[in-house]
Amino acid sequence: MKKFFKLEQEGVTIGNEIMAGATTFMTMAYVLIVQPSSIIGFGNNSITDIAGVTISREGLLLTCALVTGLITLLMALYTNMPLALSTGMGSNFLLGKAIQDNAISFGGAMAIVLISGTIFLLLCIFGIRGVIVRMMPRNIKVAISATIGFFIAYLGFKDAGIGDFKTGIAMGDFTNKGVILAICTLLLIAVLHSKKVPGAVLIGMVISTIVAIPLGIIDLPTQIVSLPRFGEMKNLMFNFNFKDLLSGEALVFIFICFFSDFFSTLGTVLGVAGIAGKLDENGDLPGIEKPFLVDAIGTVVGACTGNTTVTTYVESSAGVKAGGRTGLTALTTSALFFLAMFFAPIFMIIPSATTGAALIFIGLTMISGLANIDFSSFEEAFGPIMMILFGIFNASIAAGISAGILAHVFIKVLSGKFKELHFGMYILCVPLIIYFVFS
Repeated sequence: MKKFFKLEQEGVTIGNEIMAGATTFMTMAYVLIVQPSSIIGFGNNSITDIAGVTISREGLLLTCALVTGLITLLMALYTNMPLALSTGMGSNFLLGKAIQDNAISFGGAMAIVLISGTIFLLLCIFGIRGVIVRMMPRNIKVAISATIGFFIAYLGFKDAGIGDFKTGIAMGDFTNKGVILAICTLLLIAVLHSKKVPGAVLIGMVISTIVAIPLGIIDLPTQIVSLPRFGEMKNLMFNFNFKDLLSGEALVFIFICFFSDFFSTLGTVLGVAGIAGKLDENGDLPGIEKPFLVDAIGTVVGACTGNTTVTTYVESSAGVKAGGRTGLTALTTSALFFLAMFFAPIFMIIPSATTGAALIFIGLTMISGLANIDFSSFEEAFGPIMMILFGIFNASIAAGISAGILAHVFIKVLSGKFKELHFGMYILCVPLIIYFVFS
């Protein structure tokens, strides 16, 4: 093990790497709670999509844990880097809301993920990463993450009951025990995070769930450990409905899934590698094509097993800060996700008040990217501002990102600065306009 993972070369021990991997798991285990809710809605144990296919919470939880473990294991063995992967926050809520609203079937959502993942995979194989990076303006890339953050926070307010959006925008019922619990959970997570406690989100959710039992919000589970019921995954496996791709909205969804995964992976890999001291003098990561390839494979495999876009998790930085430097850190995280499959009954009882508070916090961490937007030039800031406003007031990530990109292109053209835009941006406007016409 020391030889394979080059532990002595990195100056770390087996014990140190295992502890770092456990730290990474603690910080990202919330995905097993949030991912199923993002697809079928909070408070539901299952839904039947527009195609008549029943999707269960337990099935989504099991397949998420399985794919997270498998792809993180591949990252460990192929790249020897302390990076963990799972279903990314953003595209899961985008596609989940479309499924819940009967806009697309679950199979249609998986077809969208498969196409976006395949595009990512081909770009990795043919080495076209640099073209995509140069094509998108920096402000637009930053604003995409912030817009998704606002949307996730909105869902958190809605599902926790803190906000009431039935007839507009209003306050929730602050006499409701669930609402009070959600606010207290949010404050607890914020305090833990401010004190730099590893796994702040997960710890806050565990405490909140325990408190919810005596309050009568939830009941105790009948069992804590159980053998995984893989039969629950049957309707998720290779469920593709390519007919749902024949719409302008589907093209926008593919764009969002691809670009959010691409730039999230780029930023996360470079950021975590920087903390680990693996970047060269130019700020580049030697061999970056390897983690990119694993990430792309993860999305394709995820689509085939009922998972939304699989991406490299920024929470990997927690393990690196705890001393993780090699793939043994990722291997440990992978093993713990496999083990989590046997504790599905615990994850199944967590109330919407708890998950809603966690969503608000996750959204907050993404919104903080606003600080990286350049507001010194109105022409550069106009697109990102429109993206955020359209996303918030239409409660739609797709509408927000589409409006933001179109606004950026139009103001550049009308200001006589059309030469500053990459030609690919003009091509991109075509499906975005189609989206607004037909949606």
